[in-house]
Parts: sequence; structure tokens; C-alpha cells
Amino acid sequence: MVFAALMFVLGAWTVQQLAQLPSLTWLCTATFALVPIFLSLYHLRCSIAFVNFRYFLRPLLMGIAAFLFGICWASGFAMWRMSDELPHLWEQKTIEVVGVVASVPEATERGERFRFDTEEILTPDVVVPKHISLNQYRGNYLAGARHAQTLAPVLTPYSRFHAGERWKLLVRLKRPHGTQNPHGFDFEAWALSENIRAMGSINSGHKSAGANVRLSDFVWQPKYVVERLREKVRQRIASVLVGKPLAGVIQALVIGDDSQINQADWQVFLRTGTSHLMSISGLHITMLAGLAFGLVAFFWRRIPMLALRLPTRKAATVVGVITAVCYALIAGFSVPSQRTFYMLLVFAVALWSGRQLVISQVLAMALCIVVLLDPWAVSAPGFWLSFGAVAILAYALGARIGQPHWFTAAVQTQWAVTIGMLPLLLVMFNQTSIVSPVANAFAIPMISFLVTPLALLGSFLPFDAPLHLSYQVLQICMAALKWLNQLPMSTWQQHDPAVWTLLPAIVGVLWLLLPLGFPLRWLGWVGFLPMIFITPVRPLVGDMKVTVLDVGQGLSVVVQTEKHTLLYDAGPIYNAQSDAGSHIVVPFLRGEGVKKLDGFIVSHNDNDHSGGMNSVFAQMSVGWFASSLPESSTVLKTAQSMRCYAGQRWSWDGVSFEVLYPELESYDDATIKDNNRSCVVKVTSQSGSLLLTGDIEKSAEMTLLNISADKLMSNVIVAPHHGSKTSSSIGFISAVNPSVNVFTTGYLNRFKHPAPEVVARYQDMNSIMYRSDYHGALTLHFVDDPLRQHEINVTSWRSQHKRYWHDSISQ
Repeated sequence: MVFAALMFVLGAWTVQQLAQLPSLTWLCTATFALVPIFLSLYHLRCSIAFVNFRYFLRPLLMGIAAFLFGICWASGFAMWRMSDELPHLWEQKTIEVVGVVASVPEATERGERFRFDTEEILTPDVVVPKHISLNQYRGNYLAGARHAQTLAPVLTPYSRFHAGERWKLLVRLKRPHGTQNPHGFDFEAWALSENIRAMGSINSGHKSAGANVRLSDFVWQPKYVVERLREKVRQRIASVLVGKPLAGVIQALVIGDDSQINQADWQVFLRTGTSHLMSISGLHITMLAGLAFGLVAFFWRRIPMLALRLPTRKAATVVGVITAVCYALIAGFSVPSQRTFYMLLVFAVALWSGRQLVISQVLAMALCIVVLLDPWAVSAPGFWLSFGAVAILAYALGARIGQPHWFTAAVQTQWAVTIGMLPLLLVMFNQTSIVSPVANAFAIPMISFLVTPLALLGSFLPFDAPLHLSYQVLQICMAALKWLNQLPMSTWQQHDPAVWTLLPAIVGVLWLLLPLGFPLRWLGWVGFLPMIFITPVRPLVGDMKVTVLDVGQGLSVVVQTEKHTLLYDAGPIYNAQSDAGSHIVVPFLRGEGVKKLDGFIVSHNDNDHSGGMNSVFAQMSVGWFASSLPESSTVLKTAQSMRCYAGQRWSWDGVSFEVLYPELESYDDATIKDNNRSCVVKVTSQSGSLLLTGDIEKSAEMTLLNISADKLMSNVIVAPHHGSKTSSSIGFISAVNPSVNVFTTGYLNRFKHPAPEVVARYQDMNSIMYRSDYHGALTLHFVDDPLRQHEINVTSWRSQHKRYWHDSISQ
């Protein structure tokens, strides 16, 4: 059974690695192939002629059948879900729909966001998916958002929408389309797994009398009842803990909504290895279910009348399951809570029936249930971490003889989990917390036995004291975590290891966790050597590797030579909780094994170029920093900061760098726009050159033609101002004469970049054009190939790592 379950999961996982789903013909053939396999299994079971072979053949045939079934099931599930999509034709068009607010509205600095179940489409001949995500913007949210320093979150408790309400709305939608980067988050995979098939905004400016009206205060369906209850609980927490900086953590622990945890606190949780505790996880559900089981068992057995009618174990099991399902529902029934609930349910059925199940069978059944209901769970790190943790504990502690002291048992458990999860953490997150064992030693009991139960009591009882007490305990825990986070070397960070290195590392873990006294256990550490010491290949002397990251409507470029790394711009701020620096740039740099930025240039002050700057400084070591930021910028007050200006030059590993613009005296001219102070940098290797232009416009291009016309010619240009019609003048493009041009644009951006006339100009120059919204991150290898002389190889991350769920755009 265990082998068959693993093969079923492997089949579902295989589908998630495909660029295109199998055809219906292939699926039908595979389905029919299952019939003779099952007939063979029945024959082997009944026949005595295969006594010596059936114990080998039956598991093999069952494994093959389970693998094929996993492929068929995951593929069919994906085809069904992906059939509900928004056609490209209706993107960004105003559509009138009727539906129900399907989730607790989430407050943002721009308004609020919620999920919406469409019931009726009032606009003729339009197809709209059943499940969409909508934003309600309030006021002129774009005012002041140009500069990163002025983009501040203003979260308000006001909500126009409430879970379970039926509305008629005018909406503008687009298909799920996220950024695509090496070592980055796949938003489109997440949207598919969450069944969000379109996203957009409510057209609040429409003057029609019947637009955007509430049709019903509440739609009585079970899922909407749960969401309304969750909303009431959130309001209760917000009213009691108003103005408390850690109120978002309490909210996350009670209803599973971690959107209000600020970015600095998340970094503390990540670096101390306690992030799994700060949102509802399997640990919380298990602890609460176990607490309910223990309390009922304690009192039930002391009441003979009850114990005689229903055995104590069965009564406690029922209450434990009810507690688990109630808490999981309040948590929004997220994938981590689903996994734990199904596992507990299998245990409960075994306890109720009196059957003896080994932990491997429980895990196998829970695996199958989770993947049957959600085939995309196999792509979630939490899936492997949660099941892996239970499997490691069963392996390390399950066969031990005797009952150790509670402290010894706790140390053994923490050791097993820390070592056992290390390979997965390094592969999935490129880091692990060195202080995690100490942090979890006090954080797990404090959060699970004090903070969470008290917060739940305070949320559902008409007394404020439990919530206040829960918050005070959380403050103590947070203070200790912050102290641990400040210790030197609190976190081990490294490059993204090759996937194959996971196998020897897992073998090493299993060897290390053998029983005490087993000889040469220390040899298990050898299995980690490939994962740690086989690093990404760097360019040779004179060559360079350039990565134009996909940050949406913005810019961030990484230039790597043999021993040095330059970052040019850091992308935008997306919202109060995230920016391109923390979500795209830093993960990429860490994945590439970059421990220090030798140089960091921010071209100018616009949010889409400098928004991620602070996150880069907070999480990376920086050698020197150059920019055209205004003097009021705090970052300019650091010792390693300087202005960028024409004439600055340096050389790294046979690759030369030169700043061509702006002129130093231009900083005294207050009439020059920020865009036209962008730092323009030319990078030249032995096999080609690159021109980085920021957001310069035609006036700056004319200045460049006057002062540096002979230096502009480059093989590759990152188009000025994302392809705006105010840039890329004919004279400037002719002087650069690029063979490759890159537009860094956001999908369906409101500026409509790149402008058609600009695209036409580059086409007239026979330049090969790439767009970050079409191609994802672009990697350009400037290599000196002896056979083909100089060569520039361009690879697109979206094309190279295509999956069946990725949005396809007509190019």
C-alpha cells in the first residue's frame, strides 16, 4: 500500500513538471491500460502457480497502476479546472457580473481585496470564470506612488464588502499572469492551485445608476457562513488589539490570514525557523485536537454513565476530530490544515474501529487523500515539509525501545526534525536557521499551548482578557526571537543546489538518524557535501552573464563576471508587505550563490526602479552604492554611497564598466526630471556590450548623443523607459545600433508600454526584441567561443521552464 501511494503521488508530481498536458488520446490509452494490470493483479492473488513470484510482481504492477492513475487523475483534474478561464479577448474590458463575496475581504493600502464567485454574467457573449479575485480601490491610490519613499501603507478597518453578500458589479479582469524568474515564486501555479482563474478590479468610477449595488445581505451556503464567521472573528481581534503591532500575528494564528504581518516580522520568523508557527499549520491543529482529546478523556472516564454508553477512547476521538475540523474551517481550510486534518481523520477512524495502523499506512492514506482532492499540493513546499517531518520522526523515533525522559524525548525530536528537514530547506529556500532548535524549543510550547488557545478563547468569548494575555505572551516570545535573530550567523544561506544533490543528502540524513551506538554515523554528513560545495558556474575571465529580471513594470538587472556582481536597479514596491527586492532580487542573488554585491546602482528615484532598494540593503551585503537619488534620501548618508556621473569607470575580471550619464553639473539643475537623471551605464566584455539606460527620455538621449555619441554603440540595450513613446528616438537607436533589445514591462500595464511606434523603430533596425512580460527573466551569456568567435546567447526563463499552467501570449 505504501509503495502504491508513493507511485500515485509520483504520477501526480510528474504531471506538474509538464509543459503541456497529455492529450485525451494518451489519457484514454493509459486508462484502458489499467484494466489488464488489475486483471493480472487479481490472477496473481488467486493463482498458486506464481507463489514464488507474486510477492514481487503484485507490488510492481500495483505501483505501475498507481503511477498511471496518478497521471490520469492529475491531468484530468487540470483539464477540468483550466477549462474555466477568461479569454484574452475580454481582458481589461468592462464586464457586468452578479456574484457572491466568497472570502473575508483583505485590507490593503489601496483598498481591499477579496475572492468572488460569479453567478451570472450580464454582459452579452462574455465568458467569465466561476472563481475570481477582485480589488476595490479607494481614492486616487496612484497619487504619490511614483517615488518609493512616499508609498506608505494606510490600512483602514473600513470594508464596503462583507463575506457572503451578493453584488452586481462592473469589473475589469485579466488572466493570472505573474513574474517568472530563476529561484522565484510561481504566481500562476499558486493561482491555479487556489482556483483563482481571473483577477481584476471593480470599476468604481462608472456613473450608471445600477452599477456596483448590493443585491443581498447574505447568501445562506455553508462556505459563506464559515467566511462570515471568520470575518466577525477578525473584526473582534481588530477591535480588541487596535494599534498593536503584532495584532496581525494573532489574526494569522486564529483565522489563518497572515496578510497583516509586516515584512520585518516575517524576516525574523524566517531567520529563526519559526515561520511555520506564525500561521495556522498542522502543529496547531494537532495540538488543539490532542488537547480536546485529553480533556474529554480525563472527564469522560470519571462519569460511569457516559463511559458505559460510549467508550472513553471513542468519545475523545469524536471531540478531537470535531475540534480539528472546526479549527481548520476557521483557518480557511488551507492546504496545510487539510493535510493535518486528513491525517488525524485516518488516525481517528483507526482508533474508532480498533484497528492497529502503523504510521507508514497512515501517511500513505493521508497522502492519497490530499493528492486526490488537490493534485497541485505536490508542488507546494509545505506538502513535502509536513509529510517529510512526520516521516522523519517515525523513522528516527518509531523503533526506539523504552520510554525516554520527556526532556530527552524533546531533544531527540528537535534533532531529528532539524537534521531531517535540512536537505529540503536548502533545496526549496536556499537557507536554514542555525538558531532554529533553540527558537522552536520555547516558541512551540508558547505559541501552541498559550498564545493560540488564549487567542481562540478571546475571539469567541465576550471577554477581552484572554486576547490581551495572548498578546503579552506573544510579545515575550517575539522579543526572544528578535534577540536570536540578531546573533551573528543565525542563518545559513547558500546557492540553489542541483536537484540531484538531494538524493545523497537524504541518504546522509537516514544514516545520521540511525540509533545511538551505530558505528560511523558521522559519515552521514558526507552526503551533504555535493549540496554545499557544488556551486553554480560563474563566467570566465572576460565573459559576463547578464540577467534581466522579470519584476513586472519596473527594472532590475544583475551583471556577473568571474568574481564580481553588479545590481542595477531593484524593481518596484508592490504593496506594504512585498517588493521586488525581497521577493525577486534577493532570492535570485542567493540562488546564484552571491553572498555580497560588489556594486549596486539605482538609476533614479522612481518606485519601479528603487522600490526594492531597502530590502536589498537589509538582506544583502553591499560593497558600494551609486545613484542619482535626491540628497534627502537616507541611503546617501552611508559611507559607501556616492553620486553616479559621467566619467566613472572601473574594470572587473576583464569586463569594463563606464557611466555615460548624467553629467555631474546636472545635479545643480532643479528643472531636470528624475527620469532624465537616470544613471546610464555601458558594460563591455570581450564578446559584446550592454547599455543600461534607466528611464531617460528624448532630451537626455540628445545630451548623450552630444557628449558620448562614439560610446553608445552596443550589442544589447535595455530599452529606455520601458519602451515609452517619450524615449528611444530614432537618432539614439541609430547610434546604439543594438542587435538585441529588451523591454522591461508589466503584463497589460496601464502605461501601455512598449509604445507601438517605439517597437516599429527597433524593428526597422532589425533588432531582436524581447519583453519581460512575454518571456520572463532573460539571461544573456556574453561568451568568447573560439569556434564561433564572439557570441551572445539569450535564454528566456518562461520558455525554458514552461509549465502547462503558464499563460500563453500571442507574440
